[in-house]
Amino acid sequence: MLAMDYRGPYRVRAVQKPEPEIEHPDDCIVQVTRSCICGSDLHLYHGFVPDTRVGSTFGHEFIGIVVEVGLNVQKLKVGDHVIVPFNISCGKCAFCKQELYGNCHESNPEATAVGGIFGYSHTAGGFLGGQAEYVRVPYADVGPTVIPPEMDPENAVLLTDVVPTAYQACEMGGIVSRDTVVIFGAGPIGIMAAKCAWLFGAGRVIVIDNVDYRLEFVKNYAPCEAYNFDEMNDVVEFVKKATDWFGADVCIDAVGCEANGDAWQSLTGKILLLQSGSATALHWAINSVKKGGIVSIVGVYGPTGNLVPIGNVVNKGITIRANQASVKRNLPKLIEHVMEGRLNPKEIITHRIPLEHVSDAYRIFSDKLDNCIKTVLIPPSSNY
Repeated sequence: MLAMDYRGPYRVRAVQKPEPEIEHPDDCIVQVTRSCICGSDLHLYHGFVPDTRVGSTFGHEFIGIVVEVGLNVQKLKVGDHVIVPFNISCGKCAFCKQELYGNCHESNPEATAVGGIFGYSHTAGGFLGGQAEYVRVPYADVGPTVIPPEMDPENAVLLTDVVPTAYQACEMGGIVSRDTVVIFGAGPIGIMAAKCAWLFGAGRVIVIDNVDYRLEFVKNYAPCEAYNFDEMNDVVEFVKKATDWFGADVCIDAVGCEANGDAWQSLTGKILLLQSGSATALHWAINSVKKGGIVSIVGVYGPTGNLVPIGNVVNKGITIRANQASVKRNLPKLIEHVMEGRLNPKEIITHRIPLEHVSDAYRIFSDKLDNCIKTVLIPPSSNY
């Protein structure tokens, strides 16, 4: 089968690999119809995630058709077209029973934090990902959800990660009626979070980034206020001034470990690697939120430490909430939002690229070429 292959930082290609096989009676095999490149895939691509091994296949956002099921699989049948959540969860452990599907204790037993994730290094279990023609899906009766016949597959593929992560960012922020919400990052997650904030009743949504075409996109898609931090003397002062010096009710870090905007953070986190990436957006979120406010973190940070202003968290009485999205928990309501027309995720897709050209696809997305917002990869065997 054709699959993406990681050869080291900034080096990926499409190669032939063996097709996956059933390894456990709870497995199924899915023929991929659509997969995406995620912003967090770029952290792997750039070499910021530990234990990302040469030969890995990335891709945790994919949908596909079930072509084989293990002996224990009850809820799926061959021919089902399914959404596959990016997190791999057993459904039975203590954390899955709390609907913390991103923290499954069985899918990634070597880790003390995150559960298994498709195509996201050996720190997340070493599973092969969906930027391929076929994928082995463990715990097939737990995660995969049959796509409603009327749903556009391109909407469905964004329900594997982008929409659930953005929605949970707003949910963790505890957004209530008329709140002012500031979102750091205008990538796909930040854009979708700006859209979802209105579903929770936000009164004002502000997005901060430094890529003009993304800021213009989010203003039209969400809609919201959008500002370029390169044009500000001080981001925190800007937010404070815009909120009568109180600060935002909710701040969302949708950037993570590769944030720009602070030379010292970039030097220590991205060049010298003295901390787990640049925590610039997290600093801004902590310092921009009001006293007693909530900071919601969905940007990716590695397992090692970051330098953050914890004293400000304590003295301001801030609540911080963070996690990998529990996709399975929110899928039913998100499917409803899409089917009722409240969300139309496919509108953020700007590039549809054959899997054969995955190297070009990563370069375009990474370098922010051609006004790229979201890239979908199409396997050669897909009939959709």
